[in-house]
Amino acid sequence: MRIQVLLDRLGFSPGVLDGQAGMSLTKALRGYQDANGLPGSGRPDDATMKRLDAHRDVPATIEITLGDAELRGPFVGAIPRGETEQARLPAMGYADAMEALAERYHTTPALLAALNGAQTKLAPGARITVPNVLPASTAYPESFKPEWKATLASLSVSADQPKAAKLVVDKSDGVLRAYDEAGALIAQFPVTTGSRHDPLPIGRWKVQGTSFLPPFHFNPKLFWDASSTDRKAVIPPGPNGPVGVVWMDLDKPHYGIHGTPEPQNIGRTASHGCIRLTNWDAARLSMMVKPGTPAIFQK
Repeated sequence: MRIQVLLDRLGFSPGVLDGQAGMSLTKALRGYQDANGLPGSGRPDDATMKRLDAHRDVPATIEITLGDAELRGPFVGAIPRGETEQARLPAMGYADAMEALAERYHTTPALLAALNGAQTKLAPGARITVPNVLPASTAYPESFKPEWKATLASLSVSADQPKAAKLVVDKSDGVLRAYDEAGALIAQFPVTTGSRHDPLPIGRWKVQGTSFLPPFHFNPKLFWDASSTDRKAVIPPGPNGPVGVVWMDLDKPHYGIHGTPEPQNIGRTASHGCIRLTNWDAARLSMMVKPGTPAIFQK
């Protein structure tokens, strides 16, 4: 857990923090090693742990006191699967307080239950243990709308993000890498990159713009797996929407980089050709890019 937390804070995301070794942690370690001139073992070897020990004062978990704001919602209950039913909801919000807390701390309800006991009650004043990913700064740009600032804070995304000069998505690695003007690797995120039916569009593209808390315009003609009875629908914004909390539009029609309602599935399931990240990673990435940022998709 401590290694996952440190990598998350340093911009080399292992995706969902679950305290387990696995594919996502291996990729995150390789990215961190590459950025720091270390052998790319993908393991917490001696050289890597020596470098990470510079942050030895950062604990893996912290204890917090729940307040009214974190538990107020509104929560929408179980999300229906069909687009028509989703379009009837007032928002694609969190099902309950546990799901909201899991996203705030970049983890899962199961991990929170493991840290605190399955019978832990979420109530104002309750103290619970969570992964230590609270943002270093919430001084977001004044140009951001209040609801987007609140979303960034609710996802523990810090305001002090580096600027990316280009993005590179490797289909073989299942990661998105961000590089600065000098060509240095500054961040890496696990991603889902298409499917057999909708493969990753190999080529050089650009970020055209970013939509924060976007609605989703469902058009069954664009989805190979849509039913013949499906109709166009506008699904309201929210973290449980099909594209999560943010959409970074590309100059290839109908393609973008975006969040997801199911962070635990990143890198493990298919997409309809777009680049999908956890909501917190997508929100963080959105602060690194601007219109015109190159996005190179390669095998």
